[in-house]
Amino acid sequence: MRNATRAMVSTLGVIMGLGGIEHGIGEVLQGNTVPSGVVFPSWPDSAFFRVVAGEPAMSIIPNFLVTGILAILFSLVFTVWVTMFIHRRNGGLFLILLSIIMLLVGGGIFPPIIGIMIGILGTRINTPLTWWRVHLPINLRQFLRKLWLWSFTVCIIAWLLLFPGMSIMDYFFGVNDPNLTYITILCAFGFLLLTIFTGFVKDAQQQTELH
Repeated sequence: MRNATRAMVSTLGVIMGLGGIEHGIGEVLQGNTVPSGVVFPSWPDSAFFRVVAGEPAMSIIPNFLVTGILAILFSLVFTVWVTMFIHRRNGGLFLILLSIIMLLVGGGIFPPIIGIMIGILGTRINTPLTWWRVHLPINLRQFLRKLWLWSFTVCIIAWLLLFPGMSIMDYFFGVNDPNLTYITILCAFGFLLLTIFTGFVKDAQQQTELH
């Protein structure tokens, strides 16, 4: 098991799983009614989720109550899988499947899409990392290995600022600045890429030491 890669997948996966559950709760609260279309807001009348457009979601099931229950169920399975079983054989592929199901049953738009991304990353947990050891100088590998923890920390903070940070800042403090949102999104994805890169290097070094 490569600790850095799995830590990134599991931590971000929990955030996405909780996001799917939150969408499902909003749909359940809308009751035994029919959505106006395939795409709809999970929390249409909530002031707390106003800044995120009511938390958009989609579903192939024309019933809010059933959709919400399935969204909560599959998001729970997603969360358990990403924390306990992602390192197993085909663990990443199963996470991708769960993400697609979440997308189709009201688990939101953003959480399942990110779930697919980290599912792809999860497929690399148990693969050799020979390329990184061959092509990167030892001094650069050591530097990137030390950089991983800082990048990982900033990455998770940025994602938490997106969910639920944006809603908290808007609802409780009246902060709703589009520029801040754009910067946070750029930081979240930018540090995600950097954390993935430095995580591979860290795990490659760990493989070398084990050998």
